[in-house]
Amino acid sequence: MVFQKPPDGGWGWVIVLISFFTQFLCYGSPLAVGVLYLEWLDKFGEGKGKTAWVGSLAGGVGLLASPICSSCVSAFGARSVTIFSGFMVAGGLMISSFAPNIYVLLCSYGIVVGLGCGLLYTATVTITCQYFDKRRGLALGLISTGSSVGLFIYAALQKELIELYGLDGCLLLVGALSLNILACGSLMRPLQSSSSTLPDKPSVEKIPDQYLIYNEKEKNVDEENIKILEKATNEGKSVPCTDCKQDALTIKNSLLSVTPKETATYKKKVVEQTYLCKQFAKKKWHLYLDYWEETLELFKNKVFSSLFIAIFFFDIGGFPPSLLMEDIARSSNISEEECIIPLISIIGIMTAIGKLVLGILADFAWINTLYLYVLTLILTAVALVLIPFAQSYITLAILSGVLGFLTGNWSIFPYVTTKTVGIEKLTHAYGILMFFAGLGNSLGPPIVGWFYDWTKSYNIAFYFSGLCVLSGGLLLLVAALPCWNSTDNSRQSEKPHPNIYSYTGASIA
Repeated sequence: MVFQKPPDGGWGWVIVLISFFTQFLCYGSPLAVGVLYLEWLDKFGEGKGKTAWVGSLAGGVGLLASPICSSCVSAFGARSVTIFSGFMVAGGLMISSFAPNIYVLLCSYGIVVGLGCGLLYTATVTITCQYFDKRRGLALGLISTGSSVGLFIYAALQKELIELYGLDGCLLLVGALSLNILACGSLMRPLQSSSSTLPDKPSVEKIPDQYLIYNEKEKNVDEENIKILEKATNEGKSVPCTDCKQDALTIKNSLLSVTPKETATYKKKVVEQTYLCKQFAKKKWHLYLDYWEETLELFKNKVFSSLFIAIFFFDIGGFPPSLLMEDIARSSNISEEECIIPLISIIGIMTAIGKLVLGILADFAWINTLYLYVLTLILTAVALVLIPFAQSYITLAILSGVLGFLTGNWSIFPYVTTKTVGIEKLTHAYGILMFFAGLGNSLGPPIVGWFYDWTKSYNIAFYFSGLCVLSGGLLLLVAALPCWNSTDNSRQSEKPHPNIYSYTGASIA
């Protein structure tokens, strides 16, 4: 289906507004799950590693299922998917309020809510890209801040609701609030498809000769059947079986009643459909082969191979603070009266600021986007290692702000991916990277929780997290050094790649 030209405004700004609120409503609770994490620890009495699976699945399942989410939006449209996913998120949150154990919670909150968020994210991004072309970057930047603002507000909101109505009442009210996604979805008016002529149906004359063997095999079938029936009829004169004779004459008349034109039309349809089915299966097989060949070609790129390791390690180490920071404060014997603003709220608002600032910096021609991304990874590793030394609310608040700002590097990650593989392979490469990001999101908090269960301290856990992020950043830095370009000059001269980014040092123009 071909859509009309993006209007770059008009109703598109309504789409931006409702997409912002959609991400605000769906991601607010899953990103601020650290507040609920403390209550679940007290309610179910499970280990921190097992309990952390709930929040990690809510954040990672949507990324892991990104190919499925994209297929659903392509098949049913953004409006239908948004309305359906709104029921998923609201239903998952409400069912979680009745969860009798951690295993039901893993399904209702971790999987159902997480998958609903993944579908909503894909739907909002897709319909925004359809409405905007020249201002697409601005539009995507505005809607992406919805999740960060949601984290900032929901952290304080859920904390207040728990004090007033308890954990179960909080989940019920937050689930009811999520039903507003249905109103947002109803406003997602799809662009009208432009009139386009359908491709002509292949005619039998275009079918190769080898498929016409069916006509050669079957052209005398009717005549042979008629001769057999006539022979049986003649022989039946000496047989006292009037019923058999009558049946034979009936079959003969039915065969003779079929005109040659109808028979030829039927044979042509059989030949055509058989050929088209074989061509369709052959085309699908070639698509699968091309997909895996392109995937292998991507991993031959040193920078891309390092990039997927870096994003995987970054999410293993960088995602846990947004889930566990409140429990870190409680483990450091910091009273709730000292926590003027929830630490998770600080992470949320600084993430929104980080997305905007880093996105603006990436637009400067004299800044190398890849080196900027590597810098955020190294600084994140340093902040993670400093967490065990923070024993007061002020120091934890500062580190939360720094980590939140650096987590805003998600806004420049598409830039880095585009410059690494080129715009033609962006969709393919970004899908692979998001899968590994979701895997890191799902594994990071449980790993940190298991470290605490084993050592009764977060110290080793965050040393490990910092080491993971630092390893990924240094590996990406080494792979992107300009010295590798000189060794690949001969290959690039034989097969140029105009859209591949040349990772040279940033020069001030």
